[in-house]
Amino acid sequence: MLVHICCSVDSHYFLQELQKAYPKEKLVGFFYDPNIHPYSEYELRFLDVKRSCEKLGVKLYKGEYEYEKWLNAVRGYEDEPEKGARCEICFNFRMGGSVEFAKKLGEKRLTTTLLTSPKKDLEQLKNALQKECEPYGIEFLAPDFRKNGGTQRQFALAKQSQLYHQNYCGCIYGLKKQKQSKAFIDELMSPITRQILPASIEERIRLYKRVKVLEKRGISFTLRREKFLNYRLLSAVLKRDKRVIKSHILFYSHFKNALSKFSLSEHCKGIFQSMKDEICLWDFEYLNAKCKHKFKNFDDFLRRPLSIKQEIALRQKHFAPYNLSPIIVIESLEKGTYELVARSEIYFDSKESIEKGED
Repeated sequence: MLVHICCSVDSHYFLQELQKAYPKEKLVGFFYDPNIHPYSEYELRFLDVKRSCEKLGVKLYKGEYEYEKWLNAVRGYEDEPEKGARCEICFNFRMGGSVEFAKKLGEKRLTTTLLTSPKKDLEQLKNALQKECEPYGIEFLAPDFRKNGGTQRQFALAKQSQLYHQNYCGCIYGLKKQKQSKAFIDELMSPITRQILPASIEERIRLYKRVKVLEKRGISFTLRREKFLNYRLLSAVLKRDKRVIKSHILFYSHFKNALSKFSLSEHCKGIFQSMKDEICLWDFEYLNAKCKHKFKNFDDFLRRPLSIKQEIALRQKHFAPYNLSPIIVIESLEKGTYELVARSEIYFDSKESIEKGED
């Protein structure tokens, strides 16, 4: 039997219930979810699905990430609500791809872990399975493992197994609706510096890769969720005498005004503190000395900056704890009129961390 898999929280419970209901069936997993956006989230979910399947002894295949095809399929239905027409098209698309893969493998039966998701419409899923399976002579199964407390057991099992629990269904349109009250969508932010931001998808990928290593080594651990004050730089442009100059803004540099102007009357070395908006300029040599001359030149620093953790440590050495003054690194502090246009957000957030068990 081929089992289309959407995520580990749904699949871990669903696969075990299938094994009980069909003990003679060999289950084969198929992760085919081109609706998931961004691609990093797709990779994160596959990473944890693979971890789950390895625990359960289920062979897993990874489908193609046909995101553009999926976008074309749901075009015109972007504003549909959850469980609306867009979801119906999405299910047809994913079940259609799963049927084709089942035929390729020679599997005679197909089902999907989406059936156990409390956010999905069972009738829509049954209709999608029937519509896509019948023309190919594939038998479809649509068991309802939610009833009689199944959903509660599902989430309890996911918590016990310390699986990745995503905070949105997957597609960009559902995510947009969910985050419409926020000034930005955190999941869609990835800095050009390639730094790993706190509570980002990339940080979660790193975390769950570490989880997999610990499990393989038999090291006990617990995933703990902690609240903290997060930060995102939304945009920033620094000009000197009306010309844009290269710059790097350190983490937790918060801008209370969208536009700031100040002047340097002469060349200076090291550091310049503007009394207006508490803006602090560092030249590259000043920063590089603090980093024990780690970087060859300014461009080298821009290409491979410090990690966020290192930036926070550097800030705390220079300022008192909880300081949010903007720190902007530029190549040299030259005289002129400076103009900074910047937007940032400080907000409450939560993230998971690993706590190892006692030996």
